[in-house]
Amino acid sequence: MRYDITIIGGGIVGLATGMKLKSQRPDLSVLIVEKEPAVARHQTGNNSGVIHSGLYYKPGSLKAKNCIDGYRQLVAFCERHAVPFEITGKVVVATEKEQLPQLNMLLDRGLQNGLVGVRSITREELKEYEPYCEGVGALHVPQTGIVDYKAVALAYAREFEQLGGVILTGNKVLKISNLRDSILLTTSASEIQTRLLVNCAGLYADKIAALHEEVAPDIRIIPFRGEYFKIKKERQYLVKNLIYPVPDPNFPFLGVHFTRMMKGGVEAGPNAVLAFKKEGYKKSDFSLKEFYEAVSWPGLQKVAAKYWKTGLGEYKRSFSKKAFTRALQALLPDIQESDLEAGGAGVRAQACDKFGGLLDDFAIYETAQAVHVLNAPSPAATSALSIGDKVSAMVLAKL
Repeated sequence: MRYDITIIGGGIVGLATGMKLKSQRPDLSVLIVEKEPAVARHQTGNNSGVIHSGLYYKPGSLKAKNCIDGYRQLVAFCERHAVPFEITGKVVVATEKEQLPQLNMLLDRGLQNGLVGVRSITREELKEYEPYCEGVGALHVPQTGIVDYKAVALAYAREFEQLGGVILTGNKVLKISNLRDSILLTTSASEIQTRLLVNCAGLYADKIAALHEEVAPDIRIIPFRGEYFKIKKERQYLVKNLIYPVPDPNFPFLGVHFTRMMKGGVEAGPNAVLAFKKEGYKKSDFSLKEFYEAVSWPGLQKVAAKYWKTGLGEYKRSFSKKAFTRALQALLPDIQESDLEAGGAGVRAQACDKFGGLLDDFAIYETAQAVHVLNAPSPAATSALSIGDKVSAMVLAKL
C-alpha cells in the first residue's frame, strides 16, 4: 500500500488532522493507521468530556492559541453535524485565602486570552450558580461546556472517510524505515509506504518517534491514571454544572473537580497517579517493561524527589475513598462518602523532560519527512481541530 501521508494514531487529534488534510488537499491520499480494532479507544474515549475555554493557559502558548481557536471550531462542527453538546459554564473556586493570588492570575489569563464574560463573583453569586459549593473566592467562566468526545471523534472519522481518507484499524506499527524518497511502515498486519508521516500516537508517541530514526527527543511519555467516582443519582442535585478548584501551579493537572456529563450523571475527580502500564486503566494493570521505562527516566525521578508528598497524597486518594471524599468536601462540604460510587478511569499521556519538567504546553516536532505530536494532553480534545490545522500546515509545507 502506498499513500502520500500516513497518520499513526486514530484518536481525536489524528482524526482531526486527517480530516483537515483531506479538506485542504482532496488530491492527496491520506491514511490513518490505528493499532486497536476501532478508533478513539484510549484518551479520546476516556476523558471528562469538558469543552475547555482556554482559561488556564499562558497567553501566547500553543495551548492558549489552539484551545481558544479549537473551542470555536469544535462548537461550529458540532452544530453542523448534529453532535450533542451544551455550553454550561463553570465556577473555579478558591477554598483557602492563600489561593486567591492564583485565582486572580487565572482571571488575568482568561482576559488576556480573550474569554468573554469571565469574571470574579461574590459568595452570593457563587451560591446562585452552585448552591452547595463553598469558597473564599470564585470565578465564573461562561464559555465552558460538555460533550461526548468519542461521538465527536466518530464524526471526524466519518467526515474524513467521506472526503476519501482511509482508516486502517488493527495495525500496530512495529518498524519505521527511511527509504530514499519515502518511509516504510511495517505493521502487525501489513506494509505501508508513505511520502510523509504524522505521529499522533498519544501514549506511544515517544515510542513511534524513537522508531523513526531521524528523531530522538529528550522527553518521555509518562502515563498518569486519573480515577473518577460517580455521584449517586439521588445526590446529583448537589452539582448543577461544573465546579473546579484553583489548580496547583506546579502541576499540569487541574485537581479533583465535579463535572456534569453529556450522557447524564455527575463525575467527581480525577486524581493523578503514575500508571504502571501505558494503558493501565485499573490499579492491577502492570507492565514490567513500561513501568521500568517510566521510573528509570531521570526526569520522573527528579519529579518524584521534589514532589513526593503530593504524589503520596494522590495515591492515598486512589486507595482511600474516605481521603478522596475529604478532597471533594473542600469544594462541596455536603458530599459524603456514601454519595460516591466507583466510576471510570482515564490515562493521560504526559511528556516529561530529562530535567524533571512536566511539559505544560503542547509539543510538536518535525523532521524532513515527519511531524511528531509529542505532547498533547488536555485540552487537546477541545483543541483538536486547531492542532489539525497547525499539523496540516507543517505537513503540506513539506510537499
